[in-house]
Amino acid sequence: MRELVLDTETTGFAPEEGDRIVEIGAVELWNQLPTGRTYHQYINPERSMPQAAFEVHGLGDDFLRDKPVFKDIAQDFVDFVKNDQMVIHNASFDMKFLNAELKWVGRPTLPMTQALDTLAIARKRFPGSPASLDALCRRFGIDNASRTLHGALLDSEILAEVYLELIGGRQPDFGLSTNQSGNADGGTGDAWRPSRRPNPLPSRLTEEETAAHDAFVEAMGDGALWKKLTKH
Repeated sequence: MRELVLDTETTGFAPEEGDRIVEIGAVELWNQLPTGRTYHQYINPERSMPQAAFEVHGLGDDFLRDKPVFKDIAQDFVDFVKNDQMVIHNASFDMKFLNAELKWVGRPTLPMTQALDTLAIARKRFPGSPASLDALCRRFGIDNASRTLHGALLDSEILAEVYLELIGGRQPDFGLSTNQSGNADGGTGDAWRPSRRPNPLPSRLTEEETAAHDAFVEAMGDGALWKKLTKH
């Protein structure tokens, strides 16, 4: 199953008031494992950058001036996304902006059902606890030291790790799951089982501890379960 962990940076909070997307980043997962394929694009918002937004992501007017406008990257973006699920932290925010941009250039919008909100997952799993990306990194021990400013691709890479932890652990089976025709290494037959050690490990019990245990079991009589388990 293909999934895209996605993030955007914007000029503000309200596309209906003229705010625009200035960066999109996405990381591709296949069966919940990163493929190494990413999408990353800076976008000229065709307006000035408010100081408050600049302090969040550091993308200013001079840097964005020569970047393509959304109309020119829209096809590449929808070709990358296709109809696959997008994993987004606070999905309603990013989807609101993506659909506003798509609508402004006369393209079909993306259904909300295509987005999976990790913020909602985190709040359900850890009710009452902080659920920001930074807070989840601290909870799961994920290194986000390089996140001095918000960045769409960096945040997507970090969110991919958080997402995999939220659903049960990074790289759930490390590619070692078996299939119907055989084992992970392509063999056939029963599932792998650990074999006995050729030489048993030496006991770590002292003679005094062994004697005390034997006396305790003997005092329990012939019906002691230990005697039945160790009977040859």
